[in-house]
This record gives sequence, structure tokens and C-alpha cells, in this order.
Amino acid sequence: MRRLPDDPEPMYEVHVFCCVNQRPATHRRGCCASKGAKALADYMCRRTMVTAAQRRIRINLSGCLNLCEFGPAMVIYPEGVCYRFETDTDIEEILARHVVRGDRVERLMIRDFSRLHR
Repeated sequence: MRRLPDDPEPMYEVHVFCCVNQRPATHRRGCCASKGAKALADYMCRRTMVTAAQRRIRINLSGCLNLCEFGPAMVIYPEGVCYRFETDTDIEEILARHVVRGDRVERLMIRDFSRLHR
């Protein structure tokens, strides 16, 4: 989607949505919550507070991103890049490389959406 000339400036330069969706333990696709997503997302929020003073960055908890098989999962806008993350180290790398420098963390990117059960 493109910005129109009269659109207001975006509220954030970087907006991250971290899935913390909870499903029953017996669900065939699993869920991000059962894989530790909430604690990792909270860690990302705390770590971003330092960086957010320099740039307009927002970390939000979200419902299902339909990336259950990869989870925990996040999507970063405005680029729309999806990542899986499992550790504080993964969070640190995503923050340093993608959020701050605008690069990509290839080893954590979710690229193949064909295996998702929609």
C-alpha cells in the first residue's frame, strides 16, 4: 500500500507485532503462546525502550498471525517481514539488525508460506 500525499506522518517508524495467541494444547497447529512467545515479546518490549528514544518504535502483542507452524512469530512493518524467534539472542539480533539498522536476519526470516494451513 502506498502513502498518499495528504496522509499524516506515521505514528511509528517501526511497528512490530508479536503473536501471543493461545490455543488448546491439543490443537493440530500449536500456538505461539505455548512456545514462550509472551515472555520473549515482553523481553523485546523492555529492550526496545532504550532504542525507542532514538526512533519511533512500537512493540505490540498480537493475536494469531497465522504462522503457528513457525512460532513464536512476529511481523515487522512497514516492510511486512515475518520472523520466527525462540531466544533472547534471536530478539537481540532482530532488534540490532532489522529494527535499528534496517537489515534482515536471514536465518530467522519466514519465507515459505506455502506449508501454512489456512
